[in-house]
Amino acid sequence: MTTVTISAADVNKLRHQTGSGMMDCKKALTEANGDFEKAIEILRLKGAKISASRADRETKEGVVVTKISADGKTGIILGLSCETDFVARGEGFIAFAEQCATLGLTNTIANVETLKSTNLENVTLAEAIIAQIGKIGEKIDVVQYALLTGECVVSYIHSNKKNGALIALNQASTEAILAAGKQVGMQIVSMNPVSLDKSDVSEEIVKRELDLAKEKAKQDGKPDNMLDKIANGALEKFYKEATLLNQEFIMDGSKKVSQMLDGVSKGLTVTAFNKVTLG
Repeated sequence: MTTVTISAADVNKLRHQTGSGMMDCKKALTEANGDFEKAIEILRLKGAKISASRADRETKEGVVVTKISADGKTGIILGLSCETDFVARGEGFIAFAEQCATLGLTNTIANVETLKSTNLENVTLAEAIIAQIGKIGEKIDVVQYALLTGECVVSYIHSNKKNGALIALNQASTEAILAAGKQVGMQIVSMNPVSLDKSDVSEEIVKRELDLAKEKAKQDGKPDNMLDKIANGALEKFYKEATLLNQEFIMDGSKKVSQMLDGVSKGLTVTAFNKVTLG
């Protein structure tokens, strides 16, 4: 069997093609007897084996990234998870997260399943993730993803890069509206609303809150004929605490979020939002 000499230039070329480490590339080229396509397949198989071996690992670290279109009307947010903070802070990991986000925005992809089946260069994103696992040696995954559209889409990412929000507003972008959108993003990350407004709260959650309030009232010895009234009052309190537009604005407790927005521009409101949290 003829043995091909593997040059440093060959190793460097494969490294640039795949992003794998120098030693991994040299081993793959040696095993493939200099065949680049076979070497790439060897590296992919290595990633698949590592992925399978780490399938049950927890991924509580990672990074949240956002991308917004040039016209400011479409945006995506995603969370790329990993096992350790060391990897989460790595330039290569963050760059890959940015690639995933760009892929989603460029193709206006609506959900994570479609994102993973879309090609990133010559392979699907799902395959690219497996290749990254082979390079990094940790389980990674796109665990949360959303696409929003609106007259103005704004993003906010907390300083730890593990919490972020994407907000769609109903009026065209201005400096003041962008600033208000950022403040709403901070509100979402800090106060974790369950929905946009009262009408968006699911029937299941409404029933749960009413039942909990009635049960508490019973335990407090309240008469049966007062239970509905007490429960409805508790539900109104829940709406104020848990729906974005009705929450107290964190930067000025004298206003609701809806009032803050209306003060920035008459009729300004949030039409949709999405929050991504890792860990």
